[in-house]
Amino acid sequence: MYDRSKKVKKFKILIPLFNDWKSVSQLLNKIDFEINKWEAEVSIIIVNDASTENRFGLDNNFNNIKSIKVLNMKENRVHQRCIASGLKYICENEDFDYVIVMDADGEDRPEELNSFYKKTIENPNITITGNRFRRSEGIVFKILYEIHKLITLVFTGKLIKFGNFSCLPKEHAKQLIEKPYLWNSYSSSIVKTINDRTFIPSIRGVRYVLPSKMNILGLVFHSLTIISVFRNIVIVRSILYLLIYLFLIFNNISLFNFIPILFLVIFLFTILKVSMRTNINGLKKSLDNIGSVDIL
Repeated sequence: MYDRSKKVKKFKILIPLFNDWKSVSQLLNKIDFEINKWEAEVSIIIVNDASTENRFGLDNNFNNIKSIKVLNMKENRVHQRCIASGLKYICENEDFDYVIVMDADGEDRPEELNSFYKKTIENPNITITGNRFRRSEGIVFKILYEIHKLITLVFTGKLIKFGNFSCLPKEHAKQLIEKPYLWNSYSSSIVKTINDRTFIPSIRGVRYVLPSKMNILGLVFHSLTIISVFRNIVIVRSILYLLIYLFLIFNNISLFNFIPILFLVIFLFTILKVSMRTNINGLKKSLDNIGSVDIL
């Protein structure tokens, strides 16, 4: 537990949540245990994305967590926009030095929080991401996820190995909430905005309670939203790939050879469509969606 007589760093742990109260209760107990030796002040900000289930099993009988706030949203805005709203709330209403973003379900392992903390001591002004090197899902999902990363790399030139699990210094958090594409994808926004980054190796944990909500369609949409943040790069690369392909098939033109072009056009149109979800006004007004704030 931190020494209150010393000037300590203040960490806010941001947790987006929808109906996963049993999981977050377990998570908070594990966080409280893991931060036992931190010389820091740790508070929790939970963004309740208009859950349809009543809150239960959540209190503040902890030894090391200083406080818990629950931001109750009026309307469901989905996971990424919950993170954006929570980050904006923290930047505008809280006194902090770092924000750690992690999911409520256990897939972001609280055991790895100590690695983040140590990195902030070594590199106090650098964003730290939890780069996944091992996953816990089935073989089919793992293969599809690798395909997603490959497509992202091919069309954006960016190899994104992390999800939401990350630690932002205050200055970087404030930079992010000024970017309209944060409304679409948190991880892509970090890659596009913040150059001063390092990472910790991260293992994707096993969910505490509920099965994963991510299915194949969800993964496809997740991939598209990440790629859409780099829309201009995608357009340039798509045109380049198209020109190269047309050059290669120039002497062997057939209807069959136009199928890849059709797929590329559909892909590009979809990326442009998804990128239109970027909305700086939505981000700026996101705190209007907070119906109440519970302090536990």
